Amino acid sequence: MQVSQLKTGALLSYVVLALQNLVGLLYTPFMLRMMGKSEYGLYSIAASIVAYLTVLDLGFGNAVVRYTAKFRAEDKQEEQYEMFGMFFLLYCGIGLVALLAGGILYLNAENIFDASMTTNELSRTKIILALMVLNLAITFPFSLFGSIITAYEQFVFQKVVAIVRIILNTATMIVLLTFGYKAIAMVVVTTIFNVLTLGLNFWYCKHYLKIKLKFVRFQWDFLKEVSVYSFWIFLNAIMDRIYWSTGQFVLGAFAGTAVVAVFAVAIQLEHMYMSFSTAISGVFLPKVTAMAVRDSDGKSISDLFIKTGRIQYCVMILVLTGFFLFGRQFIHLWAGEGYDDAYIISMLFFVPLTIPLIQNLGITILQARNQMKFRSLLYLVISLISLGAQIPLSKYYGGIGCACAIAGALVLGQILVMNVYYQIKQKIDIVGFWIEIIKMSIVPGVLTVLTYYVLQQCALDSVVKLVAGIALYLVVYLPLFFTLSMNAYERDLILKPFKKILKSR
Repeated sequence: MQVSQLKTGALLSYVVLALQNLVGLLYTPFMLRMMGKSEYGLYSIAASIVAYLTVLDLGFGNAVVRYTAKFRAEDKQEEQYEMFGMFFLLYCGIGLVALLAGGILYLNAENIFDASMTTNELSRTKIILALMVLNLAITFPFSLFGSIITAYEQFVFQKVVAIVRIILNTATMIVLLTFGYKAIAMVVVTTIFNVLTLGLNFWYCKHYLKIKLKFVRFQWDFLKEVSVYSFWIFLNAIMDRIYWSTGQFVLGAFAGTAVVAVFAVAIQLEHMYMSFSTAISGVFLPKVTAMAVRDSDGKSISDLFIKTGRIQYCVMILVLTGFFLFGRQFIHLWAGEGYDDAYIISMLFFVPLTIPLIQNLGITILQARNQMKFRSLLYLVISLISLGAQIPLSKYYGGIGCACAIAGALVLGQILVMNVYYQIKQKIDIVGFWIEIIKMSIVPGVLTVLTYYVLQQCALDSVVKLVAGIALYLVVYLPLFFTLSMNAYERDLILKPFKKILKSR
């Protein structure tokens, strides 16, 4: 059952990913045109501010998954229920803190954005901010049940709920935007669907998994142990917020809502790009935790790291080379006039991001081994350096300058330092990993260079021409990559479903 859940969960993760990206590709241009740059900029600024409050999770969500998987491997059921009760109370307290912190941000919005916003923009930003904070405060206590479902490896339920939510949320938003509603309506709809999802998670845990919350004595010793583990996750979350939310905040303060809107389009593309990788690694924490608890040899985990990285690279290198070749024309046709800088900003994100994205199982391994300290401290320092560089670069070079600061931090922290750490301290075969990746890169590299020179002679100035160009590239790329870059295991992953269909007939 668990193996089936893992495989089906990974498959459904990519269904969710495909649906999210399809919705993003089709819905976003409609939304941008219906809302306009200013309104979309307001929404993005408020969302980036509230994103900081999500760090109040303090890493406890990940700790619930990790310790539940650990207790299950050790067959300790009562300890699970007592832990769930303790975390529910903690999350209730965190929700109140989020509400208080959001209230302080709301009252000080004029001091932060007065120089770059009109009175009407400021008023709407405050309404959006208040609604988002309320949504977050409700989310914290009930997020416990989503973590429990993940720890119990019930991925099918999670992904089906996610698929239904994406479809219904998007359909509702299209109707409201058509009738003239804008950013405030988006936040209201998002809040409603979020509450419904949280309620479904609670029902599933109570009635299907038979989860209990036991409020006995507060386990201070256990909380101390969990807090040590969670603290480093928490620092990592701060780093993520500084990387991906501070830019919009800084640009909102110094460059105005129009620049934020362009940067936000690049951030949305960056989120899509990241999701191609994280969809598969996200289901591995319970499995890797069990491997660590049972003292699996280091080679098994290292082999899993390389195998997963290769599979992720198969997807990432196609997306990266495709966006490099066709991204500029795509953004121009997709987002409309005035968003051309989003291509440069996106490429500044995509190139350095590719390496940590194909190595993100390393994060899962560190979490399972309870060894997040070094990575979290490193990323905290690097993210603060990034923040320090974002402010002057944003003032003088706008969104591109801000992106350069983020990209530089990615190269220094997530590529150079972490690869050395994985090899030396975690005993992961990084040298072997890179040998595999380099071998896989020959075909994409040659095809990208050749296609680039061909495209210099072509003007892909319409949707039909762009789609035709991408299709022709895929017709050449896919069979060559399948034959020359993928190994037997990876080819079998693709061929096996088709073989099963043929046999069933």
